[in-house]
Amino acid sequence: MMDARLETLSHLVGERLQARGWRLATAESCTGGWVAEVVTATAGSSAWFDCGFITYSNDAKCALLGVSPMTLARHGAVSEQTTAAMVRGTLERAEADLALSISGVAGPTGGSPEKPVGTVCFGWGRAGETPGTATCHFDGDRESVRYQAVIFALEELLRRYA
Repeated sequence: MMDARLETLSHLVGERLQARGWRLATAESCTGGWVAEVVTATAGSSAWFDCGFITYSNDAKCALLGVSPMTLARHGAVSEQTTAAMVRGTLERAEADLALSISGVAGPTGGSPEKPVGTVCFGWGRAGETPGTATCHFDGDRESVRYQAVIFALEELLRRYA
């Protein structure tokens, strides 16, 4: 779903990345490629977007992004440690200067007392830097949690790298 807010965020991200000469890559789990869909809906995004990895399963996170099984065993897929590892793996495998990662519990099932439905972890980073991370708790149904995660990921990317 592309609405005016997502369209505006994508254009802003594109303008800022182009101004710096940077390319973006994404690694998404619970959002299933929604961030990549939003940015590629923007005309000209091939100038500033490289690729997106959809790593929904733990096996995919390990195989495609090099996330350590030990990280997943210790912290779980929905953790800042995992989203940081997803950023590092994305930057190692993509032709990008900046990476964004998302992993969460969109619901309606899958939550736990420690990580209830609506818990979403994020990572952002550049090669050679320690990835920045954050965790949010969003309300609403599955679609709403995923939508809020996409908005937050792009807004935070702008805030951190504008």
